[in-house]
Amino acid sequence: MKVVLVPGFTQTAGSWDTVLEMLPVDIDAAALDVPSQLDFVDTALALGDAGGVGTYVGYSLGGRLCLRLALERSDLVERLVLVSASSGIIDVAARAARRESDELLAREIEHDGSDAFLERWLAQPLFASLPPEEAALRTRIRDPAVLTHGLRALGQGAQEPLWDRLGELAMPVTLVAGALDEKYVDIAMGMNDRIPDANVSVFGGAGHAVHLEQPFAIVHVLTS
Repeated sequence: MKVVLVPGFTQTAGSWDTVLEMLPVDIDAAALDVPSQLDFVDTALALGDAGGVGTYVGYSLGGRLCLRLALERSDLVERLVLVSASSGIIDVAARAARRESDELLAREIEHDGSDAFLERWLAQPLFASLPPEEAALRTRIRDPAVLTHGLRALGQGAQEPLWDRLGELAMPVTLVAGALDEKYVDIAMGMNDRIPDANVSVFGGAGHAVHLEQPFAIVHVLTS
């Protein structure tokens, strides 16, 4: 089995190192960095060009990109595992508000630098259950141009919502969320209702960054 792992916003491929170390040796697994300086759809397609045919596992932003890839290139995605990922923001006003808030964050990076931004980013309630030693700071992106592009071109405000297309997914889909991340548990349940061949795996004691907090959970999903 071939597995392609895609990280979330601020993360490099190295954020998957622990999962890679824990996977059985008979699984051909590789983590990819998210390409920069492309629009959302082209970024998703570039991941497919790099990863080839296999099971795609994406966390947060990486999950949203893998979802788009599965819809555009179903021939490449044999199975889809979405970790703390959304299908996008349906409401037009809410999506515009998210673009505006992401633009403000991008300007903060340009003004204050990436280290100050990462400190504030990881201090969000979203990551309250992520111990500092598990934050994988060594695998965080520090290039301001890459971070600002991620906010402006790849954020949920910039993404076309995909809820109405979930019924097109023909491959098996596993939706993973941490039980402490109630918002994304609800999102996973909502997506599950629209995907023909889907199941939800919720892991107790974990928050948003399931792959960092409980890497064995991802291994369990991939091997069960």
